[in-house]
Formats: sequence, structure tokens, C-alpha cells
Amino acid sequence: MSGDLYRLARTVLHPGFEGTSAPDWLRRALGEGLGGVVLFARNAIGAGLIRELRAENPDVVIAIDEEGGTVTRLEAEDGSSFPGNRALGVVDDVRLTERVGRQIGRMLADLDITLDYAPSADVNADPANPVIGVRSFGPTAELVSRHTAAYVRGVQGAGVAACAKHFPGHGDTVTDSHLALPTVHASRELIQERDLPPFRAAIEAGVRSIMSGHLLVPALDPSLPATLSRTVMTELLRGELGFDGMLVTDAIEMRAVAAMFPPGEIAVRALDAGVDAICAGLIDEDGLRAIVEAIVAAVREGRLAEDRLAQAAARVRELSSWYAGQAELRAKVHGDVDDEVGLDAARRALTTTGTGRLERPPLVVEVNTRLNRAIDADTPTGVSAALTALLPGTARMRLEQDGELPPFDDRPVVLVVHDAARHPWVRETVARAQAARPDAIVVDTGVPAPAGSGTHVHTHGVSRVSAQAAAEWLVR
Repeated sequence: MSGDLYRLARTVLHPGFEGTSAPDWLRRALGEGLGGVVLFARNAIGAGLIRELRAENPDVVIAIDEEGGTVTRLEAEDGSSFPGNRALGVVDDVRLTERVGRQIGRMLADLDITLDYAPSADVNADPANPVIGVRSFGPTAELVSRHTAAYVRGVQGAGVAACAKHFPGHGDTVTDSHLALPTVHASRELIQERDLPPFRAAIEAGVRSIMSGHLLVPALDPSLPATLSRTVMTELLRGELGFDGMLVTDAIEMRAVAAMFPPGEIAVRALDAGVDAICAGLIDEDGLRAIVEAIVAAVREGRLAEDRLAQAAARVRELSSWYAGQAELRAKVHGDVDDEVGLDAARRALTTTGTGRLERPPLVVEVNTRLNRAIDADTPTGVSAALTALLPGTARMRLEQDGELPPFDDRPVVLVVHDAARHPWVRETVARAQAARPDAIVVDTGVPAPAGSGTHVHTHGVSRVSAQAAAEWLVR
């Protein structure tokens, strides 16, 4: 048995942390061989922080969720410069998707970030899905497959590793895995036809990493979530689909798995199932030590084969080596700035009905629905700000569920909603507002409900550029 089990155990861990600088315990762990770090908006990500991390371990895999659209870590304060996957799927131009992926990859390359936990390769088969929605390219396997491959080519064409998620597919669920364990009620045949093709496409495009979904899929394994299932992770993903890159878990503090086992046990079971890297989105020194100890103990007790742990560590190092080998490519794309691609995509993604427009400052009523836990920050829809820039004097109010509509005066009214298709109370609120003001304009930034009477603008995503495109159309 190897005398360096602790180093192997550290290599497969990818923790997140609080604060805007690397804490002392994280620096020590990096010096002792910690294999990865995942960054969030709370870390105020910048080149200085990343230099701190690489000073302790130049080979560390630095990961981030930078999907564009709703999920952005680098632009959480003002909204993303890119409209997100559903908008790209609505446009359905794979060259545009590849351009967007390349620019996102270029942003990460300039910061020296190794791995982008993107794209979402989930087929959003259920419009009621509370966590995927506009993060998916769309509702069909063919559409999602071609855009997943294009996005992977774009990101990796900038010298940064992409990561297709959430295997074997989080699109046909009505439960957010951050909060509970979702179940995918689909036959094996349907999963093969609908959910797996985007992952096959990603693998064919050379994706360097795949993220597991914390999903119970009875047709594949009736007893264990996919992350902890050898049947799903090894037999299906490795064996049948032929993926040999780095397989990483979704964050193990998510209740889908955290309600079942403590973190160390989740890590051991995931590694045994075939996973290579354990993402722990928020952890402290004691928590990290406990996971390391659990992995080492499992090897010593014979519950986890040392060869399996060594294989996992080797795949983490292989991804780091691949990234190191892309240095010339990253230098080449550094000046390849395509400033207009995000706004171009957002403009092309707009779908509209009606002819309403704004000639004077409106009252914007944000009929808000709670954004999902994956977002990591209160990313703004931005429509109010975008309209204010074009029509100074625009007023804004936010309406929560059970809130009362304001008394309308003679100002134009704009209702900003998100995922109206999922929320009856939002549709009812819109109906009441339009009964009082038939000229009210509806802007939906999520998966829209069928457009009713009046003017409707669908951005198909939450981003700064999506808001700007909507505002431009309204003030045209």
C-alpha cells in the first residue's frame, strides 16, 4: 500500500472557500498536493487571487461555473455579457454558439482558470424544471447535442477545459438537487434517445471533463443517485459512452446527497463509483481534513481500492497537464476579442409579439420568482437598468408572491417576469395587470408561457445583454 495516500486523497478534492483571498488552511493544503479549487462570485475572482493559489501549487485545477446567462461567477454584479444557453438554442446557429464559448473561454484563459463547469448538456424536457430551464439549450436531444458540441469546441478552442453536465441528464426533473434528490421517471430507452446524445456529442467533441448529476434514475440504478452509482458512472459513462476524461461530482453539500451521507462518505462512494474529482463548494479546514481522512481510511479498510484512488488522481493531473499544454493557444486567443458576440446573440434570440413600444419613461414592475440555488448570487434581470439608460426617469418596483399591484397612473407599464410557464401566480399577476392596463408590456426572461394579448418580449435568458436587447427593441 502506498505511503502517500494522503497526497492522493488531496489530489482528488476540489473545495470552495469563503472570502476574497486564499485562507491559510487552503494555502497549506495546496502545498500538500490539493488538486483543485472551485471559485464562486463570493470570492471576487481576479488575477491576484488566482496567483495566490498557483503560488502554492502551480498545477492546481482552478474551476468555475461560467455558463453565461443566469449562471455567471465573473459578472454576477451586473449580469453576463452572454445571453445563456436557451437563447443560443433559440437562435440555433452553432457557429454563434462556438463564438460565445470561445469568448467565455478567453475570459477564463486571461485569468488562468483551468476548467469551466459548462456547458449544461441537459435536455430541458420538463418546462416545470426548477433548476435547469434557460440553462439548457432547449427541449430536444438534437438541438442540445449540436450546441453542446459547439460550446465545448469554443471553450476548449481558447485553451480552457470544458465540462459537460449534469450526467446522465437533469432536464426531466421537477426537483432542485440543491434542495432534495430528484428522480428521473423515464425508461432506459427514453434516456438513451433523449438524455444521453448531448453527452455523446460532447465526448465526440473532445470534452475534457463531465460532471455527474445528483439524480436518482431508477431505469439505470434504482437504489443510488447517479453520482454514487458504479452502474451509471463506470458501466454507462466509461464503458458504453467511452469517456476517459476527468469525471467530477456536482457539489457534495447539495441536499440530494448530503441528506443521505456525510461528506467523507459521499466522497468515498463517488470515487468507488468511478468519479475522479470531488467538488465541495463550501468547506473549511476541518471539513477538508475530515474528507481526506475518510478517503484514506476507506483505502486502508479495503472499501476503496488504492488503484481506483490512484487512477482518479491521475485523471486530475492529466487535466492539469492538458491545460499546461494549451499555453500557446491561450496566448494566441488573448487578443481575439469579439466584443459584440454576446449582444448579437441576445438580439437574435429575442422573440416578440405585438407592436408596443416605449416613448417615455415607464414604470417597471418586476414580478419576481426566486432564482435557483445554482446562480450563487442575486444576478439582476437588468431590464430596469437597461430601460433607465435609454429612458431616464424609468421607475422600478419589485413585486413578490402575494404582493399587491400598484395603482397605475398614466405612465407606460412594463412587467418583467421570469419563467412564467412554471409559476401560476406569475401568470395570474400578469393577467390582473393587463386587465387594468391592456397596454402593459410583458418581458419574460426565462422559459416563457404562451404569449397572450398585447406585447410580449421573450429574452430566453437573464443577462446584461439580454436586458439591453429587450430595452433596445422596446425603445426602437
